[in-house]
Amino acid sequence: MTISTVPPDRNLPISSMRYDPRAQVETKADNLDLASAFRMLRRRMVMIIVITVLLVAPAAIMISGMKPVYQAWARLIIHQPLAKSLGVEDSSSSDLLDAKSETERLLSRSIAERVVRELRLNLRPEFNPALREVSLFESIRVKLRGLFDPRKPAEPVRDGIDAVIPEFYKALGVWHEDKSDVVQVSFTTNDPQLAAAVPNRVISIYLDERKGSVRSRLDSAEKWIVQRISEQKTRADIAREAARNYQESMDVVSKEDAQDERLKSLIELTGREGKIEETRVEVKAVISTLEAADNASVAVQNIALPDDITTKQRDLRAQEGDLARLLELYDGNAEAVVDLRGKIEKSRAALSFATKQYLQTMRAKLAALDHEAAAVQTILDVAHEKRTRDALVQTELTRLQRIADKEQLALDKLEDQRRDLADKAKLPGAELEVLSPASVPLGSQGRGRLFYLVSALLAAISAAVTAAFAVEMWDRSIRSFDQIAGMARTIPAGLIPRLARKENPKTIFRLVQVPMFDEAIRTVILTLKQSNGGKLPNSIVVTSAHSGEGKSLVARSLAIELAAAAIPVLLVDGDLRRGELDSFFRSGLQHGLNEYLNGQADIRDIVYHHPSGIDFIPSGKFSLQRRVRPNGLADIIEVAGAAGRIVIFDSAPVLASTDTVLLTALAEKTLAVVRWGKTSRRAVEFSLQQMKSQRNSEILVAINNVSPDKHALYNFSDSELFSKSLMKYYQLHTTDTPKTIIGNIYSLKSKIIHK
Repeated sequence: MTISTVPPDRNLPISSMRYDPRAQVETKADNLDLASAFRMLRRRMVMIIVITVLLVAPAAIMISGMKPVYQAWARLIIHQPLAKSLGVEDSSSSDLLDAKSETERLLSRSIAERVVRELRLNLRPEFNPALREVSLFESIRVKLRGLFDPRKPAEPVRDGIDAVIPEFYKALGVWHEDKSDVVQVSFTTNDPQLAAAVPNRVISIYLDERKGSVRSRLDSAEKWIVQRISEQKTRADIAREAARNYQESMDVVSKEDAQDERLKSLIELTGREGKIEETRVEVKAVISTLEAADNASVAVQNIALPDDITTKQRDLRAQEGDLARLLELYDGNAEAVVDLRGKIEKSRAALSFATKQYLQTMRAKLAALDHEAAAVQTILDVAHEKRTRDALVQTELTRLQRIADKEQLALDKLEDQRRDLADKAKLPGAELEVLSPASVPLGSQGRGRLFYLVSALLAAISAAVTAAFAVEMWDRSIRSFDQIAGMARTIPAGLIPRLARKENPKTIFRLVQVPMFDEAIRTVILTLKQSNGGKLPNSIVVTSAHSGEGKSLVARSLAIELAAAAIPVLLVDGDLRRGELDSFFRSGLQHGLNEYLNGQADIRDIVYHHPSGIDFIPSGKFSLQRRVRPNGLADIIEVAGAAGRIVIFDSAPVLASTDTVLLTALAEKTLAVVRWGKTSRRAVEFSLQQMKSQRNSEILVAINNVSPDKHALYNFSDSELFSKSLMKYYQLHTTDTPKTIIGNIYSLKSKIIHK
């Protein structure tokens, strides 16, 4: 197909074709296009079906092997024994045990082993992996694992329970509600009777285990308490014996009367010492006064003296008074005065003598007092020392007695604890309040097989559709000229439909005609003619970005079509390293283009004249790399042009050989073949950029291997080329075969676009 514009006047030369395609209709914006999505699903329907089948098949196998599952559960509350809370001072304390701890006890290994043995779960294939038949998937998994891990896995023991316990825990469920202390025990299995038996049996075994655990703990604690009591008794006896021995060895007086007597004696001695000291002070004062006074009469006046000294002192004073009166009357030499003075002297001498005797008496008394004070002080020192010693002894004795009392108190506490343990041993470990025991379930758990099968099917379809969308998002291949509309200096040459395997012969000619394909080749020729000013170019290079895109098919099809129109054609296999056109022509030539460029053959030796009118030059030997004729290709074009032949070069891919770039610079026109749904836009852009030159400024692009059915599912501007409406139109106006109708549709579409 060629999308071009025909000039209004057909008699004028055909101008160069310009292809201005519409903006690509395939939605690329953020808005959801349901029509495009529907077309995408139709395009990828096979992929979606295959992925869905691949995903659903193993799921269906697994679902078919599913057995009905039954679940039963029991609800209970665990209390402490009521007797344990009696006598507790804090009445606000709860009688509930820790629900989390009791939940872990319900999941203990010992309970699981007892349940497995008593209910003989190890004899059920559901819980014993050793009794199960190895599935196909499991055997494949084991074999694949053996490729990476040479160690042989250990086979499970048929009679052991080590492999049964994990399966048992998977089926068992024990949990407690967050907002209450209710504990629930459930079990899931294929047997409804077993589903009800396991929770009830777990609860029963839990009570036995709990009682045995508490009893064991109490026995251990009691044994420890008894040992502690024995040791504490020994320590208490030792403490009491130490206090008693110390009291006896230190002769500690413990009677209160004896202690009071000692205290009373100490007080009396202290009082006696005080009186002696007071008397000594008085005596010392008297002695000091008497020793300090010169006149005995003056000293006698200031202190308390005995009566005789007082009498003498009074008499002396009376005489001195009489002397004073006589001196007032008489002279001092008067006889009465002299006699009185003599008496006064005698009285003074007597007073002085009496005073001295009294002083000696006081001194003797002071010495006696000092001796007595020293004796009393000695007695007091002894008493104080004895009292201090008694206090220290009593303190030590008190300390020893306190230690003995402390050891006895500890012994009493241990005895109380032993009695408390003995009382607790008579109580159960825990009390259960079963709110609802497990009963045999009437219906299976979960959904039926149909539900799971439908869910698996929907999930597989969703995954397949997602994969299809991902593939579409990552698809960067060329499928329409709308996708290369932004490439500068490119001319669309048409869409070439795909040939079936039987329609693509291994010889130069096809036994079965394909009108659609032939019409597409004619359209390409028409485009070459239009782009060259209304006449066919003398030299054409047919190439592609990569190998395997159908450039050789297009090149030989162009040669066949031109030869059928009686136009001389020279087909040159320009792929100097991998040319395969000789296998189609079967020329039998010994030399080819490689030999000609290396100077080993003349041009007449490499040209094969086919009966159809096509001249053909093979590629020759691939091992020849040295080229002594750099202008050999230009000479071939010149010789062919002189002979009136159109040269068609089937060159190597652009991205695989630089010879193609040089060749496109020599030829008049370049036809780039792009494979529908395979060649990426990036490869096309890069290859076209490599081939563009001043002479070959515009490159024709043909999209090959187009699938009409798939192409019609896209929302491009040329997607309606193979529409059903055009086919219906031709069915109403012709009696041709369906293939001919398709070819005519192709031609009609071109004419409609031209108009």
